[in-house]
Parts: sequence; structure tokens; C-alpha cells
Amino acid sequence: MQHVFIISARGRCRATLADANAKRSSAVFAGLFADLTARAGRGLRRAVGEATYLIDPTSIRLSGAGSQWARFSHQACGAKVHVVYDADHDRPIYAAVTPANVNDITAAKAMPIEPGATYVFDLGYYDFGWWAKMDKAGCRIVTRFKSHTPLAVMREQAVEDAGPILSDRIGLLPARQAKNRKNPFSDPVREVTVRIDTGKVLRILSNDLEASAQEIADLYKRRWAIELFFRWVKQTLKIKHFLGVSENAVRIQIAVALIAFLILRMAQADQNTVQSPLAFARLVRANLMHRRRTDALLKPPPDEIATQQQLTLKWA
Repeated sequence: MQHVFIISARGRCRATLADANAKRSSAVFAGLFADLTARAGRGLRRAVGEATYLIDPTSIRLSGAGSQWARFSHQACGAKVHVVYDADHDRPIYAAVTPANVNDITAAKAMPIEPGATYVFDLGYYDFGWWAKMDKAGCRIVTRFKSHTPLAVMREQAVEDAGPILSDRIGLLPARQAKNRKNPFSDPVREVTVRIDTGKVLRILSNDLEASAQEIADLYKRRWAIELFFRWVKQTLKIKHFLGVSENAVRIQIAVALIAFLILRMAQADQNTVQSPLAFARLVRANLMHRRRTDALLKPPPDEIATQQQLTLKWA
């Protein structure tokens, strides 16, 4: 009977939290995330153009009562978290939650753009108009060509023999992105063709005509950092199972996870002992009930030190 009672209590607690998250304002948590993002960025002095941001979404499966806001077919239901990630300082600087059927580029057009920054993204953000807007703001963009997009070549640039860079060309995009839509991005662009470790050949696009082809290829390769971030958040902060699946509840739980990530990163930056974010998170989890400075987490607590000293004196 006791075992049954415990399960029932847990179920009741989960339902209570789900109801609470459905009614609380998610804007409060979104505001706290934005405030922490600003605080985490203080002291990170960079010249204009030095920031490198990665843009990508991650999908979340949802089901059950209350998830109708995220249903986009009879069988499919889910949400997306669209993130702008600071690759140099390993932290998200922007996040938005939408139903999974919202196109990535639609969400991207609502994102803040930092003039002069470098933005790296994949094929989900294939929109000549959006690229033109970023180019006009002085941003460097690094993405991938779609296989069917031609390039009107203006100039071929030399590449090293037998290296991963197969070609480096400068040219113009098609005059139209679609049959009835004129392409507003009329400036020359760069196509760097590179063979990656798996043997696959990628056509990388950039509006940077001055950097080396290897630098452009290396920037695109940095996209892997945001994939690692998504994996870390989902596994370590448990963003796989939701206490409630209403839109408000999902937004709250995602915001709380991102807030936790930022707090952990800020706390980790205050110490030099533990370099691994995962190891530091585990250390914090083990010490949640102890009032201790983060730079002293690896040291035994004072009472334990006193006990050790007493034992030493006893056996001396």
C-alpha cells in the first residue's frame, strides 16, 4: 500500500506543477533569461566584428492533453527551440519557442541581428532576402549552398593541391530565388568547396571575399558546437520530459533550463579547478544542499577537515 501511495503522490505533484506552469507567466522567465544573458556578457569586451554566432533549432516531441498548440498533423506534435549561440563563450544569447511546423527562416527573421558579427547557419535559413539584410548590416554570413543553386562565376581563386579545399570561387547568385521573387542580394558571394572527413563534399557560401578559404571552412565547421549544446541541455538538464505540455508550461521549462545553463556557466567561470561543463554540473548537483563557494567545491567541508585533523592528532 505504501508503494502505491508514493506513486500516487508523485502523480499528484506532477499534475500540480503542470497546472501551475500553465498559469504562470512565461514572460517572467524569459525576462530573467534575457537579464542573465546580459550579465553573462558583461566584461566580454570585443571589437566590432569579432563575435561569432551560431543559429540552429532543436526539436522537442510533445503529446497529451494541452499540446494542441503544437500539433501540426494527425500524428505529429512537437515544438522547436530556435537558438542564437555565442560560439566563443559557449552560451546562448537568444532563444524562441515555436510549434515545430514554423519554418526556421520565419523564426530567424524575428531574431536580433548584431551589426558586424559573423553568423553561421545551415540550409533551414535559406533566404536571399534575409541574407541581404544581414549583409547590409555589415554581418559576415557562412552557410551552405543548396545543391540546385547555381553560381555565375566571376573569378576562380587558387587553392592548395591535395588539400581539403577543392575550389574557391567568387560569383553571383541567381537573379531570382523563386519564379516570382526577385533576389535582393545582388552583391558577389563566395563559394568554397570542401571535402570533409567523411568524404562528403560541401559547397559553403559566404559574403566574405577577403578571408582565406580555410577560415571560411573552419567557421562552418564550428556549427558542431551548437549541436553539442543542445545535446548537453537535453541530457543534463532533462529537456526531454515536460511537467506540462501547454504552450506556457513548455516555454517556462525551456527558459528555466537555459537559465540553469547560464548560471552554471557563470559559476564555472569563477573557478579554475573544473574545466569540463559536465563534470562541473555534476559537482554542483552533488553539493546543492551545502552552502559553499564554487571555487571550494573540490575541497572537503570544514567539519570534515576538522574531523580529519582530530584523527590525525589522536593517532599522532
